[in-house]
Amino acid sequence: MIKRIVLFLLLAGFTFASSIPDGFTKVKEMGGITEYTLDENGLTVLLMEDNSAPVLTFMVTYRVGSRNEVTGNTGATHLLEHLMFKGTEKYNKANNGHIDALLGNIGARLNATTWLDRTNYYETIPSNYLELAIDIESDRMRNLLLRKEDKDAEMTVVRNEYERGENSPFSALNKEIWAAAFTAHPYQHSTIGWKSDIENVPMEDLRDFYNTFYWPNNAAVTVIGDFKTDEALSLVKKYYGKIPSSPNPIPELYTVEPEQQGERRVQVERAGQLGVVGIGHKRPEGAHTDTYPLAVLDKILTDGKTSRLYKALIDQGKAVTVFNFNFPFKDPSLFVKYAFLAPGIAHEEVEEILLNEIEKVKTEGVTQEEVNRAISQVEAETAYGRDGSFSIASQINEAIAMGDWTAFVTYLNNIKKVTPADVKRVAEQYFIQKNRTTGYYIPKVPGGETAKPKPSSRSEISTMNFYRDPSVNNIENETASIHAVAPTETSIADNIKEENIAGMKVIMAKTGVDDVVTFRGSFAAGDHFSPEKNAVIADLTGNMLDKGTTKQDKFALAGKLEDMGATISFSVGTHKVNFNGKCLKNDVAAVIGLLAEQLRFPAFNEEEFEKLKQQRIGAWKQSLDNTNSRASEKIRELIFSEDHPNHGTATQKFIDDAETASLEDVKEFHAKYYGPKSLIFVLVGDLDEGAIRSGIEESFDGWVGGIDYPDYDREVMQTESATEIVRMEDKTSATLMIGQITKLKRSDDDYLAFSVANQAFGGGSFTARLMSIIRDEEGLTYGIYSSHGGDVFTDGRWWVQGSFSPDLLAQGYSSTMRELKRWVDEGLTQEEFDNTISRLTGSYKVGLENTNGMAAQILSFAERGYNMKYMDEYPQKLGKLTLEDVNDVIAKYVNPNKVVTVVAGTVTEDNLKMSN
Repeated sequence: MIKRIVLFLLLAGFTFASSIPDGFTKVKEMGGITEYTLDENGLTVLLMEDNSAPVLTFMVTYRVGSRNEVTGNTGATHLLEHLMFKGTEKYNKANNGHIDALLGNIGARLNATTWLDRTNYYETIPSNYLELAIDIESDRMRNLLLRKEDKDAEMTVVRNEYERGENSPFSALNKEIWAAAFTAHPYQHSTIGWKSDIENVPMEDLRDFYNTFYWPNNAAVTVIGDFKTDEALSLVKKYYGKIPSSPNPIPELYTVEPEQQGERRVQVERAGQLGVVGIGHKRPEGAHTDTYPLAVLDKILTDGKTSRLYKALIDQGKAVTVFNFNFPFKDPSLFVKYAFLAPGIAHEEVEEILLNEIEKVKTEGVTQEEVNRAISQVEAETAYGRDGSFSIASQINEAIAMGDWTAFVTYLNNIKKVTPADVKRVAEQYFIQKNRTTGYYIPKVPGGETAKPKPSSRSEISTMNFYRDPSVNNIENETASIHAVAPTETSIADNIKEENIAGMKVIMAKTGVDDVVTFRGSFAAGDHFSPEKNAVIADLTGNMLDKGTTKQDKFALAGKLEDMGATISFSVGTHKVNFNGKCLKNDVAAVIGLLAEQLRFPAFNEEEFEKLKQQRIGAWKQSLDNTNSRASEKIRELIFSEDHPNHGTATQKFIDDAETASLEDVKEFHAKYYGPKSLIFVLVGDLDEGAIRSGIEESFDGWVGGIDYPDYDREVMQTESATEIVRMEDKTSATLMIGQITKLKRSDDDYLAFSVANQAFGGGSFTARLMSIIRDEEGLTYGIYSSHGGDVFTDGRWWVQGSFSPDLLAQGYSSTMRELKRWVDEGLTQEEFDNTISRLTGSYKVGLENTNGMAAQILSFAERGYNMKYMDEYPQKLGKLTLEDVNDVIAKYVNPNKVVTVVAGTVTEDNLKMSN
C-alpha cells in the first residue's frame, strides 16, 4: 500500500523552464513541483524535473473512487479501471495496439489502482518514451471502447480478485469493521464492491460512470523524473488539449456520516488458524490539522520495538503482529488498531490491553522523547520517499485524492510542529467509546472447534487498495517506436566498486539520489544447514539477531535505529541469511556498527528465545491458512527428494520442531555458520566510500568463520504425472500449481534463453501468453504466471501458478494445459521473441532507477559469482539471443507429460474435471 507519509522536497537539484508555454496558467510552485492548469479544459498538470536517471513516471489521477458509488454499482470504479486497458479505436489488441503491450514492450512498469477517493493510471518508463505515455493516457480518457464482451470477460476476473480477498480472514474482518462503522457514507463498502454488484452491474451504468467522471477537469497529470518542462507541457497540450472539459459539473458527494451514538461490534467466524482483534475509532478528514498528531500517535503506538503496543502485546507474548490503519482520506474515516493473536491467547484479553494502552495515552499523555523519535522517523522516511520517480508520484497521487497536492510538500513541517499535548488531545477527542467499532475474527477448524490463532502485517491493509495486477499485451514494437526519442547509453559498472574488506565482499554503487543509503547482503546459513535433529534452528538463529546483543538489549538497540530513522532487518531462506536496511548518509557508519553488533554478538537471551518461538509458531500457522503456501509446499514435497534443499520442510514440522528447539542448538549454529566467508555486502545510494570502508573495518575487525556454499548434485524428479488435492475449508478461491524439476541453475548457459521463453509464456506481465489468453481473453482468473526458482545455488523448479474460483477450476486447468503443450510443441513466434527481448531489456533499466532495485540486482548477480561488468553485459547478452536459441530450450527442460499438478482450496478432484 502507498505510504501514508508525504514528502518535504528541496528545490536543490531540480531545474525548471523559465517561461510558460501558451495555453497554460502557472498556479503555484512548491517543493520542486510546479502546478499548471491547461486553460482549454481545466486539466491539472504537476511537474517535477530530475535528470539524474533516464527514467520518468507519468501518472494520471482521476478524482473518483469507491466513495462515488451507490448501492447497485459498488465496485464500478474498480471494474472500469480494468476495462480502461481493453483499449480504444486507436489502441486495441485487434489492431496490434494493445496498451499493455505498447508500454510493456519498452520495459514500462505500468498498472492502475482504485481506492476510496481516487483512481490512478501510471507508467514508469525510459524517459525517451514520454510522448507514447501521454498519447495513450489522453486517448483512453475519452475514447474507451467499453464493449459488453470485454465487461463480461473482465467481470469474472474481478470476481476472482474478490474471491482471493475473501480467502484472507483479515480481509473479511476489515470489510466488516468498515461496513459496521459507516451507515450512510460510502466508505461503508470496500473498493472492490459487493459480489452481487460485481456480477450484475449493467453496461449502461459503467458507461454513465465513465462519462460522468473521466474528464480533464476531474484529473491531474503528474510527471516526475527525466524530462524538459517545456517539452512535457507541449506534449500535454498536443494530446490533452483536444479534449473538452466535462459538459456537466462533476457531481460532488454531499453525504455526511451521522454522529455515531455508541460502540458497534462485529464478529467473523470461519475456518482458519489464528484470531484477530480490530478496534476502529472515527478520525477526521485528511485535510484536518489533527491529521499530524494522529500520525505521530500512530508511530508511538506501533512503529518499531520501542512502540507501546509492541511492548504491551508482542513482547508479552500476547500477539504476533500489531499495526494501525490510519490514512488521511478526503472524508472522515477510521483509525483502526489491529492485533493478530499469539497461539492460545483470548480475544478479550488482547482487546482489554489495547484499550488500556489507549487510555494511558488519554490520561497520562506521551513523552517528548516519543514525539521526537516519531519526528525523526518521518524525516528519514521523507528522504527515502525521494528515492525514485514512482515513489514521489505515488505520494503526490494520495495527496491529490485527499484534496490538496501541496500536503505532500508541507507534511514534514506540520509533523515537526506536533507536541505531546497535541497527541494527548487527539487521543482524548477521537478515541472514545461511542466512536468505536470493534471486530473479532474467530477461527474455526473443520468440524466447528475453535483453533489456535493467526498473524499478519501492516501490508495486509493493501486489501483496501485494489491493483489491477501486472499487465497484458501482444503487439509489434515498431508502433511504439514512433514516439521514442533516441536514448543515451551509459555504463552502470563504471559506477560500481568491488572490494574485500574485513574478509567479506563489499560492493558499493553511487547513484544520483540525495542523502539515502540502501544496503543488502547475504551469507550461507539458511534453513538447509539446520541440524538434522531440528529443522528450525537456522530460522530461530536468524530471527534472534534483533532481539538484543551482549552490549545492549533489544529496546536500546531499536531506539538507536529509530532515533536515526534507520532500519535493519533479517530473514532466513533456504540457503542464506539475508539482511537489508536504509539509513541517511551521515548515519551510515553508526548503522554499520549496529549491523555488525547484531551479526556478531547476539545476546541469545532465554526469555527472548521463548517469546520468539511462539511468534514463529504463529507465523507458520498463518501459512497453513494460505492456499499458495500449501500448494507450493506440496509440489516441492512431491518432485524433490527429501534431502534436496528445494524439498524444504513441512510447515507442521517447523511448528513441532520449534516446540523442542533449544537455545544451546542456536548458539552452536551461530558459532559454526556465522562469519564473513561467504558474506556479500552491497551498499547503494549517496555513498561516502571512506566512511563506509572505515565503518566496516572497525565494526567487523576480528570476525572470522562462516562457510562457503556447497555444491549439490543435479536432482532427479521424484514424482511424475501426479495430481494431488490439498483440501482446505472456507476458501472461495483455489490455487492451481503445475510444475516439475528443470535441473537448471541461473549460472548455466541455457538459463538466459529459458528465462526469455518463460517470460513470454507466463512471466508476470499481461503480454505473456497465460495472462493474455487465460485472463484477458477467457476471463478465467485474476492472475496466472509461470516462474523458475530455487536456482541460484542448486538446480531449480519451473511451475505455473494461478488462482481460480472452484467452479471455473476445470476450465482453467484445461486451458493452462492446452497452452503449456502449445508452448512446448510450437515455441515462441518471432514477434513474441522480439517483444520479450525488448520488454526484458527495458524493464531491467527501469528497475535500476531507485536504490532498492539497484541493490537487489547487484546482490543477485554477485550471488551467482558474476563480476559487476555483468550489469552492462546482461542486456547485451539478451540482444545476442536468437529465436532458435530460445525455442530449443523449452522442450529440453519442460515436459507436459511429466508435470505434477497440485490444487489447494475448498475443492476435490471432481473440480478438475470438465463437465459434459
